Order: sequence, then structure tokens, then C-alpha cells
Amino acid sequence: MSLNQVWEAASATPFNPIVSKDNQFAVGFNLLVCDRSFASLFTLGLPSALAAGFGAVFMICAVGVYV
Repeated sequence: MSLNQVWEAASATPFNPIVSKDNQFAVGFNLLVCDRSFASLFTLGLPSALAAGFGAVFMICAVGVYV
């Protein structure tokens, strides 16, 4: 399948994010608040890092990106 065919096929199905634009701030804020940083680093290292990472990305998308 060529790139042009992929492009044409993708235009028929637009991207629908899991979290809507109206809810990104709330989701991002809750993910950042739930991350208790240093105290949970040793017990919840990976989930804590994921919560901080996704929370920061959602906050950037909610506050800093305008289409």
C-alpha cells in the first residue's frame, strides 16, 4: 500500500481522542495531583512516572494548544 493510499484511507476516519478537549484539563490536573512524587517513587515508580508524564502532556494540550 502506497503512502498516498494510506493518506486517502485515513481521511475517511478522523482521529477521535480518548479524552475530549473539554475534559483534558481535569484529567491532566487529576493525574498530576495523584502523583505524590518522591514519597511514592520507590513504591510506585512506574505508575508515578506515567501519571506525571501523561498529566503533563494533557495539561500542555489543555492549556497551550489552540486549533
